[in-house]
Amino acid sequence: MAKKGSNTYLEIISDIKKKNFKPVYFLMGEESYYIDLITDSIIDNALDETERDFNQTIVYGIDVDIPTIINAAKRYPMMAARQLVVVKEAQMLKGLEDLQYYLQKPLMSTILVFNYKNGSLKNKKLLAELNSAGIVYESKKLYDYQLPNFITNYVAEKGLSIEQKAVAMLSDAIGSDLNRLTRELEKLSIILQGNAQRITAELIESHIGISKDFNNFELLNAFIVKDIYKVNQIIDYFEKNPRSNPLILTISVLFNFYANLMLVYYIQDKSESNIMAELKLRNIFQARDYLTAMKNYNAYKCVNIISYIREYDAKSKGIENASGTTDAALLKELAYKILH
Repeated sequence: MAKKGSNTYLEIISDIKKKNFKPVYFLMGEESYYIDLITDSIIDNALDETERDFNQTIVYGIDVDIPTIINAAKRYPMMAARQLVVVKEAQMLKGLEDLQYYLQKPLMSTILVFNYKNGSLKNKKLLAELNSAGIVYESKKLYDYQLPNFITNYVAEKGLSIEQKAVAMLSDAIGSDLNRLTRELEKLSIILQGNAQRITAELIESHIGISKDFNNFELLNAFIVKDIYKVNQIIDYFEKNPRSNPLILTISVLFNFYANLMLVYYIQDKSESNIMAELKLRNIFQARDYLTAMKNYNAYKCVNIISYIREYDAKSKGIENASGTTDAALLKELAYKILH
């Protein structure tokens, strides 16, 4: 969400770098990565180093109240064109609705930034006031299918490239925790300085600790081609390394694939390019995986597999699992039902 309904985080940051500031920024949502990215950009660009001592105020929602924030925002800058007031953890603030009195006539020499994490403001009247005074941005969690594109673009911005398998390893192992994901990618980019400019599966295995041979990407591939030996080999590895390979993540990977496979059966045009378009896939190799799986699993079997995955997802959460079967044992049972 943003003023006039169209501002992306890239557009907001572009304006910030051009020194086109708004008097108020309300940054909210479940994904803290973009909230911090915009805030850091404002802090880096709003003031020169020499201006920050007298004109930059950073406070936390749990330590302040709205009157204190308004008083800070109403101060005029000292020997600078503007002042910056940043309120972190703004979701801890009480009486946010009192902010509307300031929003009716914000001080144009102040940049007031709110970091409102782990949720979104529901007060529609206040949101309208914030939108009128400045920018409201809602930072949403990425869906699983968006992660590969995020990783590839992030790496490209660093002047690097990355193998498809390496992308899948990071997506599966880290998921949508963008802060951790970018930290790991930063680490890899530093390691690669002056060397090869491509992130490989081997590099990830060496420096992040994700096995290039025993991971959800390889497990899914083994299911696709019905390689029973490899499926069991990887599950045995998962059993020995449960912290690195939680069952909930494996079940999510399997469910997403077979749910999509079910959709493919109903697509009239089953060309690789059309499957890519229908499922929003990043490359043709992913589309080929679905065509391979169709040869090994008919539609009836696919329906049963989705049912099995739902059943074992419930069991992994303690539902109808009175005997307390371990995650490894549950995965072995599920694998047997998928493959036979």
